[in-house]
Amino acid sequence: MEEQVQEQTPEEKAPRKPGEDLFYWLGALVGAIVVLTLVFSFLGRLTRVDGHSMDPTLAHNEMMLVWSLGYQPRRGDIVVLNKTSTDFLGKRAIVKRVIALGGDTVDIDYENSVVYLNGQPLDEPYLPEEMYLPGPTMQQTHWEVPEGSIFVMGDNRNHSTDSRDIQLGPIDTDYILGRAVLALWPSERFGAV
Repeated sequence: MEEQVQEQTPEEKAPRKPGEDLFYWLGALVGAIVVLTLVFSFLGRLTRVDGHSMDPTLAHNEMMLVWSLGYQPRRGDIVVLNKTSTDFLGKRAIVKRVIALGGDTVDIDYENSVVYLNGQPLDEPYLPEEMYLPGPTMQQTHWEVPEGSIFVMGDNRNHSTDSRDIQLGPIDTDYILGRAVLALWPSERFGAV
């Protein structure tokens, strides 16, 4: 004799309790917020470019993804630096290119528009124009970068406040938020940085 299994029809299922759907959606929302907070705190974050110091590589108001987890600076990387490193710039995050690491020397020949790293001229095809000698706080032409620091410059050298400025100088690596890896917005500029 075979037993027959009766399937419950929708009318016979237990009725939903009031607020059960709301509880489910609130739990999902809280879970998503926790995951996003962890991702953006430890892996990466979204940052907007503020200013024109990285033109034409990165444009003013461009949105980019910044990778943080396990990041160690390398020459040529574009990095985002913490706001507290730039009191005189209004405490805003800055985006610059890493030119030198701790132990390196940097020399700038403004007459020939050349940056020397450890005595060797840098090949910098991303520069939009030749450099000219900037204002009074940027007259120095030789730096020895301390260990645990980086020397950064904007790609738009004639319109960039960077490590050449005596108010900023080489920056402690603790101020690095991460490396810019992907331009997200506007859509026509989407792609790897």
